[in-house]
Amino acid sequence: MTMPDENSRPLTIGITMGDPAGIGPEVIVKALADESLRQRARFIIYGLHEPFAYAADMAELQSFWSRAPHEEALQAPDSVVVADFDELTLEGRPIRQPMAEQGRASVRFLEQAVADARQGRIQAIVTGPIHKTAWKLAGIDYPGHTQFLGHRFHARRVTMMFTGGPLRVALASDHEPLFELRNSFTIGRVFQPIDLLHHALQDWFNIALPKIAVAGLNPHAGENGQFGDEEIRVIQPAIDMARHAEIRAEGPFPADTVFCRAAQGEFDGVVAMYHDQALIPVKLLAFDRAVNVTLGLPIIRTSPDHGTAYDIAGKNLAEPGSMKAAIKLAVELAGKQRKLPSPSGTLEELRD
Repeated sequence: MTMPDENSRPLTIGITMGDPAGIGPEVIVKALADESLRQRARFIIYGLHEPFAYAADMAELQSFWSRAPHEEALQAPDSVVVADFDELTLEGRPIRQPMAEQGRASVRFLEQAVADARQGRIQAIVTGPIHKTAWKLAGIDYPGHTQFLGHRFHARRVTMMFTGGPLRVALASDHEPLFELRNSFTIGRVFQPIDLLHHALQDWFNIALPKIAVAGLNPHAGENGQFGDEEIRVIQPAIDMARHAEIRAEGPFPADTVFCRAAQGEFDGVVAMYHDQALIPVKLLAFDRAVNVTLGLPIIRTSPDHGTAYDIAGKNLAEPGSMKAAIKLAVELAGKQRKLPSPSGTLEELRD
């Protein structure tokens, strides 16, 4: 008997609800209300059924999912299943502010998705928005999803990349106070996103010889050391390393012009030095379509580019565009990922 080709099997995408008191339940249910999106894969939503159903009622959406206890959800036959963690009871209606119990719940959803991904039961994880203060209150010692997932998947290197409109931007640093960056700004830290972005553009975006621009850190990219020497000491040597590895990296360029050049098609990707340097142009050009992608993991992980938005949660005001884009990209990249040859240190080595 001929065994079915693994690449022909339907993709199963895990979606974590994130903070149940935020807009995660609402943007997920609104995104998956699109029948054409639901036809592209099977979806397991790790979270609480009550806020998900409440969001659907507020949006006047007909039920298109089934509910199952989280330990049984993968065996359910339906194309969209809410893996319900009904043992996690939130007192009354979720409180629209950071709370430890909401932080613990969002991590519990994520832990189960990671466990299923490591066993090959799901092919990608889309993460709903969490509140970092709620994580801190819950005693979770990670600044966000990227570091948490890097640790759980034993990834040596992880980098945040944002896609939106014409831009693909990888970050040399992410959730780090700007004045503290001087203490950790190294050649390797700049080389890493250049390298990971290069391979992502090749493997996921079908660009054989990607051209990558590297932004400077200082005004005018330092202008030959007049406004800071990080471009000379750190960024240029990282670019030289990349070129030695046959990566088409150029720069450092002044950040106030490099994103315009990339948006016009001169570059396939940009490496930014810090969080807001990357996020301002991405959100300006694609506020409701931007997606966060983690580079360096053995599995696809995407997320919408917004937070919990407690101020509008539960009011049927949240726009699902970024979540919908994150789900679409996860399906697309997961399909490409499983067709690639498996490098060393991938998912198979993590399975117990």
